[in-house]
Amino acid sequence: MPADPDPTPYPLDHLALRGAPRAPALILRDRTLSFEELNARVGLLAGWLAAQGFERGARVATWLPKSELACLMPLAAVRAGLVHVPVNPLLKRAQVAHILADSGAALLMANAARLATLEPGDAASAGPVDEAQAWRDAEALGDVREPGSGGAHDLAAILYTSGSTGKPKGVMLSHANLWLGAVSVAHYLKLAPDDRVLAVLPLAFDYGQNQLLSSWYAGAGVAPLDYLTPRDVVKAVGRHGITTLAAVPPLWLQLVEQAWPDDAAQRLQRLTNSGGALTVSLVRRLRETFPLADLYPMYGLTEAFRSTYLDPALVDAHPTSIGGAIPFAEVMVVADDGALAGPDEEGELVHAGPLVAQGYWQDAARAAERFKPAPSFSDMGGSAVWSGDRVRRDAEGLLHFVGRRDAMIKTSGTRVSPQEVEDAAVATGLVAEAVAIGLPDPLLGAAIHLVVRAMPGADRDVLLPELARSLPNFMVPRAVHWRDAMPVGPNGKLDRVALAAELAKDTVA
Repeated sequence: MPADPDPTPYPLDHLALRGAPRAPALILRDRTLSFEELNARVGLLAGWLAAQGFERGARVATWLPKSELACLMPLAAVRAGLVHVPVNPLLKRAQVAHILADSGAALLMANAARLATLEPGDAASAGPVDEAQAWRDAEALGDVREPGSGGAHDLAAILYTSGSTGKPKGVMLSHANLWLGAVSVAHYLKLAPDDRVLAVLPLAFDYGQNQLLSSWYAGAGVAPLDYLTPRDVVKAVGRHGITTLAAVPPLWLQLVEQAWPDDAAQRLQRLTNSGGALTVSLVRRLRETFPLADLYPMYGLTEAFRSTYLDPALVDAHPTSIGGAIPFAEVMVVADDGALAGPDEEGELVHAGPLVAQGYWQDAARAAERFKPAPSFSDMGGSAVWSGDRVRRDAEGLLHFVGRRDAMIKTSGTRVSPQEVEDAAVATGLVAEAVAIGLPDPLLGAAIHLVVRAMPGADRDVLLPELARSLPNFMVPRAVHWRDAMPVGPNGKLDRVALAAELAKDTVA
């Protein structure tokens, strides 16, 4: 591990200056930008944004695939004194309209096809601009803005969560939040200038955006990819000489089912997982498919970006652990009585330190539920994110995810973690993916229903008897629902909300 990372946050757009001038920074479909060209293009876009006459701190939104403009906007917006609001390109009209109205965006940049889906009033105060026209206007103007001097705590971006428990809420991130997140990840992943990172996660996703920022901090090149099939990812790894790949569990499952050329599989040096826990069987398959790659299981939440990672040297012995705190983070397990939880005692994960976001945009009530003073025993103090996630710290100091407090299923008077049921299903070897859901039941309070995708050739009749052998009676699912494919939300995670709604509708019917 390199020396401790520099904790000094700089203006975010200085990331465009981190690499060697002629080194590749952004590997696009039709060309590659060096760091010198990256900085110039960021300056050109920032100059055009500044010329629009928006007041300092105005919000500018992008609703784009991983185009050049989408990749440069996190740096260009702040260089122009503005705040970037990236909108996931998978979102539809109504969700986009909510984000634009809630953020008060003064500008929306999208491609012509997406702009055509909007209805009158959807863009609210945001003037819609076609991406191609924005570049033409910027190049015609020719005003290249130099790197800025934004304050560490100035607002840099608003990232909207998926809104699984209501309308999407905007997480406010400062220059320091994003800069130190980039420093932290580049440090513990040991990214270097000769690395090539394949950016497959949505750029509106906190770790998706960090794929760009941490790469540029390290002076490494990043190749953004919008993929249609897992095979597209395999091809891109080989085509670009990719050394680093980040994904969420549903995508990892698809990738290990592909036929990988030996040179591509062996070129990968590090795999990073977030957005859901890895299972023992998936860890085993990743290690078999990519034998030379270090595997980094991680845990995070948008309100604090990233909280923990597991050292790859510990993965084989502790495949389900989420590890310990990343640089610049203090992670505590707080028992239900408010005290520091002891070894193997379950509690709530609480994150303090400079990665903690500034709250929710124009939503003080919901912010007060999640952002609270750090516990009295905290070393860093200040504002902390009370995650709502249940974890335990084992005798060796490693953290293990138990489940979300609001996702627990209370059946027969007992609280059941959905993940424990899901892990048991995957452990049978019959199931590739599983989601456990509690549905109202007059006798049990909630009955456990399990939605699964089978492994090839699995005997479906065997699953429930296998679960009955491995789980206590109150945890055995009342019913199993088989699917050929599992729904995935805009963030790439399994869409539990859609499955719950589907099952509830079927049960009522």
